[in-house]
This record gives sequence, structure tokens and C-alpha cells, in this order.
Amino acid sequence: MENRLERKYGLFTAICMVVGIVIGSGVFFKAQTILQKTEGNMPLGIVAWVIGGLIMIFCILAFAAMAQKYEKVNGIVDYAEATVGPRYGYYIGWFLSIIYYPTLTVILAWLTARYTLVFITSCWPNFPLVIPAAQGGCIIGPECMCLMMFFLVCAYLVNALSPTLAGKFQTTTTVIKLVPLFLMAIVGVIVGIAGPNHMLISNFATASAASGGTASPLLASVCATSFAYEGWIIATSINAELKDAKRNLPKALIIGGIIIIITYICYYIGVAGGASVDVLMEEGATKAFVNIFGGVLGNILNLFVAISCAGTMNGLMLGCCRGIYSLAARGDGPHPRLFSHIDRVSNLPNNSAAFGLLLCAFWGCYFVMASLLETWGSVKAFAGTPFESVPFSFDASELPIITIYAMYIPIFINWMRKAKDESAMRRFVIPVLAIGGSLFMVYASIVGHRMENFWYLIVFAAVMFVGRLFIGKKSGKGGH
Repeated sequence: MENRLERKYGLFTAICMVVGIVIGSGVFFKAQTILQKTEGNMPLGIVAWVIGGLIMIFCILAFAAMAQKYEKVNGIVDYAEATVGPRYGYYIGWFLSIIYYPTLTVILAWLTARYTLVFITSCWPNFPLVIPAAQGGCIIGPECMCLMMFFLVCAYLVNALSPTLAGKFQTTTTVIKLVPLFLMAIVGVIVGIAGPNHMLISNFATASAASGGTASPLLASVCATSFAYEGWIIATSINAELKDAKRNLPKALIIGGIIIIITYICYYIGVAGGASVDVLMEEGATKAFVNIFGGVLGNILNLFVAISCAGTMNGLMLGCCRGIYSLAARGDGPHPRLFSHIDRVSNLPNNSAAFGLLLCAFWGCYFVMASLLETWGSVKAFAGTPFESVPFSFDASELPIITIYAMYIPIFINWMRKAKDESAMRRFVIPVLAIGGSLFMVYASIVGHRMENFWYLIVFAAVMFVGRLFIGKKSGKGGH
């Protein structure tokens, strides 16, 4: 039997995957974070959303040009292989499969569980939890951990057993999550302008109080947008399953990116029409929903957040299921013959999907122990020095994202060197802008995470060393 994936997804599904993967929990809670970073300066916050969005668009435009040239199994791996070489393509695929996909999938599964419990405990305050909700039961309680694993398994089953159902779920959750966002954007602006308090006008007139704090509010705010804007590249993993991929994938990336930026900015402005910036910084967007739509509809926000996170998790699990397969299809990675096998019934790489689920379980244990429970939080390395830190404890939601931005840079550089048949705009201008955006993200990580970068890089190096042991003959040559 020939191990090939069927082309089952159309343009609309691809756009929904781009939008659905990116618009997850970030759009709901990062609005509060950006207000805090800018100290309530609404115009400065909008600038931050625009800059973060432009960085995403520059990278999207660069990869959209590549998508019209290269097409095989996994977009980003194809682009790395074609521009830099097979060895580099293999290492990017290995990183995505072992670290990037599973870590982000686990975090979105936890967020889905968290907001599901928040919704339940808000509707039924007496709902029994081992750790009361007021003491963080919705965040670190055993019920949250069990729900997290349940959602992971559900996402795996949907993607591994029925890819068509997974695509429909992605489309449905994308539409559902856009409803409250645009509802708040439209109603919030109307109420904020026409209401008796003219809340929106007042919030825009409120200047940022210079009271110390962050040295560069704009820089810190753009950093906060990185998580909210991340994930679009995962849509390239369905390259081999997309109808007319060379035409539809670039369209999906660009159209989806524009929808995301417009949605974020409109929602950010709309929320400011429902409450003062001081209240939004303290209590978040839920207060604005309650003020505009009332207590019942306001609480439904938590349900929409859970659905939003579930849609993003579904897209990430899609990447998990296909991650190791994208390497095996090239003869790379552990047991290529095993992991390149395509199931006759589902037309999915089920062995690769099961391996992805196991990786999610591993990173889920790490995330719970290191970030939520802080199991070894009392242990300090380099105590008494400026480098004092908790060993092997790092933000698994951001550092893998920064890593992939750093990995983009050699691809962009080699694209400029090799794409001699492209226009100056596509060959030089767009890649240079994308490189600048990627370097900015790396700088932001160095400044923001400090010693966490050191511990993360040790883990990263160990994972990449193990990956070197499984490199195949073709990629091992390092050339074309």
C-alpha cells in the first residue's frame, strides 16, 4: 500500500485552521496583560497589537511565497529542507515533534480544563472540588488535571480516528469563538460611545501614569502579543492534505492573518467600552461582559474561552499527530517504516499520532510539576548571585515559540540567497522584515526570561542531541 495522505481539506477549512489555532486563550487574557504593561494607555496598547500583528504578517508573507514553490508533507520542514538543507529541515521537524507541538498542546488542554471549571463553579457555586475554587482549585486541583488529560485524549481520538471530523470541529470552534469577540467589539463600541458614561472615550483619553514600573511599556506589550499571535505556522502541517495546496495555503495564511489582527484590535477596543481601564487591569474582560450583557451572559464568556482553547488545542494536536510522520516520510527519525505507516481506514498516521499523545503526557507531567505545583521551586541554583534561579524550570508556553522564531532566520536568509527568480519585494524586502521581527522576539526572550533561557537551552540541546542519533542517510548528508 502506498503511504500517501488524501487531499481532503479546502480553502475555507485551511483559513479556519489558521484563525482557530491562533485565536485561543490569548485573545481573552492578553488584553488585560497589555493594559497592565501599558499602565492603562489604550492607544499604546493598540500600537502593540499592530506591531505584534505585523511581525506575524511579515513571517506569513515570507512563508506564503515559499508555499507556492515547495510542497510535500509538512510545510515548515519542506521550507527548511529546500532553503537550508535536509539536515536543517530534519532538526526543525524534530524540534516541532518533540517540544513545540506537545508543550503547547498540553498548555491549551490545561487552559480548556481551567476555564471549563471556572464556568461550572460560576454557575454552581457549591460544586464540590477537592481544592475550593477560591483557593485555586480550578487551576491546580485534581479535577483540573483529570479534565486536562481527558481533553488531550479526546483531541487525539478526533484527529487520529477521523480527520474529517477534526476539520469540522476546527471550523465550528472557529465560528463559535468569533461570535463573542465581534459581539463585544460591536456592542462595546456602541455602549462605550453612546452610553451615559462615555466609557470608551474616557478610556482613550486616559494617559499612562508615569509611576515607574516597566522601562519600556511598548516593548513589554509587544512581547505579550507573541503568545496571542502564535500558532499559524502549524496550519502548514496539512500541506499534503490540502486541495490545490500551492494556491490555497498562501491564501489561507494571508487571509487568516488579516482576520486575526482585525479581530484582536476590534475586541481590545470593544472591551474598553464596558469598564474603566483600572477595572479591566484589575479584573479582566469578564467585568466588561457583565457590565454590558449582564451576569448570565457575562459568565458565558468563560464557556466561550473554554471552547476557544479547545479549538486551538485541536489544531495543535493535529500537529502532534503528524509531527513524527513528517520525518518518517523522509526516512528520518526513529523507526521510519513504523511511523510513516498510514492507516487504511482513517488515512491517518496512527502510529505517529500515538507517539504524539505520549509526548503530550510527558510534557503534561513536566508542566504540572514545574509550573503549576512548583515541585522543586524551593531549590535554587547560583544562590546569592545575579543568576539565582530555579533549575530546569522555564515557561513552556513562550520559550518554544521564541525558539521557532530563531529557527526561521536561517530559512529567510537562504531564501534571499536562492530565490533568484522572485521579485525584489518577495526575495529581499519581506524576508528582511521577517528577520527583524524574529530577532525582536529573541531579544524580548533574553530580556524577559533571563535565566529561564539557560535552563531551557540545556533541555533543548539534549533533545536535539538525541534527535541527531536518528537522522537518516538523506538528511545526514546536509545538502541537496
